[in-house]
Amino acid sequence: MPDAAAGSGAVAPPRPRRRGRTALLIVGAAVLGLVSGTCGGYLVQADREPTKLPPLSQPTLAQGRGDGPERLSAAQDHQVKTDGDLRKLLLKMPRGAKKADWIPDDGWIDLAAYTERFTKPRDAFPDLVGKEFRRAVDGGWQVGDTYSVEIELVQFRQHEETGAEDSSDNGQYWADEEDHTDSWSIPGTGDGMAYVHTKPDTKPGYLPMYSAEAHAWRGDIAMEIWIYDSKPIPKKTIMDLAKRQMEQL
Repeated sequence: MPDAAAGSGAVAPPRPRRRGRTALLIVGAAVLGLVSGTCGGYLVQADREPTKLPPLSQPTLAQGRGDGPERLSAAQDHQVKTDGDLRKLLLKMPRGAKKADWIPDDGWIDLAAYTERFTKPRDAFPDLVGKEFRRAVDGGWQVGDTYSVEIELVQFRQHEETGAEDSSDNGQYWADEEDHTDSWSIPGTGDGMAYVHTKPDTKPGYLPMYSAEAHAWRGDIAMEIWIYDSKPIPKKTIMDLAKRQMEQL
């Protein structure tokens, strides 16, 4: 099978530092300044007569009345859906297609298997650990001898990192690096992008293969779609798959 992650690369491209970390540094500096000022204040107060404290008693606070907000239904609660079986969120195989040979029997991909899909797995492994990789699923199908689709959903824990967004950004970065590439925004995804590579990949002894890909994220899940065919892939094909798969999320 073609290397599905060849376009995404294993080493993350250079990016500016995340705003969250910068903000934490600024807040830390402010706290240090506050502590310094407080120490000076204590020294001044040490030479003054103690001030009488106000009485401890306070007026009774009125208790709120009425029922609290209702819980979200399973259909409305995003976490109920994404904490379940991710395989159920993959697009169903269309009629006339067959399961692709390279798709795992159970559909699950562990971290080691996922990193093997990058051009430099040894670099990808620690990067994904740092991005709080949680789990991934793989789906896809073949039609005829040359047309194939692969869809991956990659979920991150996101306790301290925005893994899903970073993963999508990384895929888009490397897709943009490809020559002879057209790209479009995926409606309803914010910053999701679809790409069609208009020049085929040629290797001795193999048919020329065209490719298309899409990268987007929602919540803690990054979506990757890859299409391969021996003839040019229309924009409509990759856009339709990307929109329908994102609707599943």
